[in-house]
Amino acid sequence: MTTRADNDTGPDAVSAGSQRLDKWLWYARVAKSRTQAAGLIIAGKIRVNRERVVKPSQLVKPGDVVTSTAKKDVRVLQIKATGERRGPAPEAAFLYEELTERAVRPNASRSVSGTEASGDADSAVQGERARGAGRPTKRDRRRIDQLQGEH
Repeated sequence: MTTRADNDTGPDAVSAGSQRLDKWLWYARVAKSRTQAAGLIIAGKIRVNRERVVKPSQLVKPGDVVTSTAKKDVRVLQIKATGERRGPAPEAAFLYEELTERAVRPNASRSVSGTEASGDADSAVQGERARGAGRPTKRDRRRIDQLQGEH
């Protein structure tokens, strides 16, 4: 017979400095909900210390390294603390240290019309627009169609 002290998933485990992985991902704002966090874990998109995790109940502790490949973006996070609640983003940032640098997409700052003005239209990704550039104008739409081969 096991007692509560022997069980690693009880409330004593949290006080010992460990926490369920799905809860930690939710507290750290890696996932929007615990259900989504559990889905990422089950889908194999989360690794802890380079080992694939398949159970949302996997316990993590400070010092563990979590690798997430969610949303076509690889993030490597080192756990600094376990959370007590899901607070605002600045509070969640104290739970981890980002070990990967954010890569900037090479053509993210150029719009379709801006690339043709510079004379480098072939290097632009088809239909890609700069973030915040808004809706394409009629002229931009025609150029996008022309690049895609639709006359």
